[in-house]
Amino acid sequence: MIQRNFYDRLINFMFLTIGPLIAAFAIEIFLVPNNIIDGGVVGISIILQYLTKWNLGLIIFLINLPFFFLAFNKIGKHFVLRTFYAISVLSLGVNFFHINHFHVTNDLLLVTVFGGIILGAGVGLVLKHNGSMDGTEILALVLSKKMGVTVGECIMFFNVFIYTAAGFVFGFEKAMYAVLTYFIAYKVIDIVVEGFNTSKSVRIISNKYEEIGQTLINELEIGVTYIKAKGGFSGDDKTIIYCVMSRLELAKLKEIAVNIDPSAFISIVDVHESFGGRLKKYRDKI
Repeated sequence: MIQRNFYDRLINFMFLTIGPLIAAFAIEIFLVPNNIIDGGVVGISIILQYLTKWNLGLIIFLINLPFFFLAFNKIGKHFVLRTFYAISVLSLGVNFFHINHFHVTNDLLLVTVFGGIILGAGVGLVLKHNGSMDGTEILALVLSKKMGVTVGECIMFFNVFIYTAAGFVFGFEKAMYAVLTYFIAYKVIDIVVEGFNTSKSVRIISNKYEEIGQTLINELEIGVTYIKAKGGFSGDDKTIIYCVMSRLELAKLKEIAVNIDPSAFISIVDVHESFGGRLKKYRDKI
């Protein structure tokens, strides 16, 4: 157990180092030279650096500093330590790539697409390993609990002002490219955190639940759970088959269920995270 905990911490430390360096590369090589910002603290920092000519890495660190204390009281010291480390590496990485600057492209479309992809990959690695590089996310989390709004709504509110300010400073054409960069980065973050092979949770309602469930176990080698329920319209007792599987197995599941019971009701929902049991066994095979 001790060896496993050490291994997990080492992996987290490694990705909390690599992620910010990747993000710093995107910021300093793609975004900053073309006056395109990211959302949140990084966006504010790029605007301030442009207006004041101060050190960008130092600005990023100083603006995030108050949020460390906020997170310490509201979220916990382990998250704060990981976030502090990730932002420190980001700040140092931005300065490193600024000193060792090399030209890539001035094509705004290429800068937007590849800057967003690389930035999203870096941020996604940090989020996947329980860290953060943006103090506005911490503030949004706190405000969402007090004001009764979602974290996403708070972040969007902050970013509206940030991108509007960027429009006045850099021009609204650059601001629109910045919004596109943010959208691309956001989608890449989802891919990094959740992966391409999103699992599916399936619920099947059928009078032939035992035959369908046993066939799924035998042919797909997945675990199933039987849930007792009652029909709202008929009032009859029902049994729901519940299982989680890879999306690659869905076609076979539908074929099995429909062949056994053409009237079976099937509900399929995306699962953003799943681990353990037979699903892990299946993933290990591929």
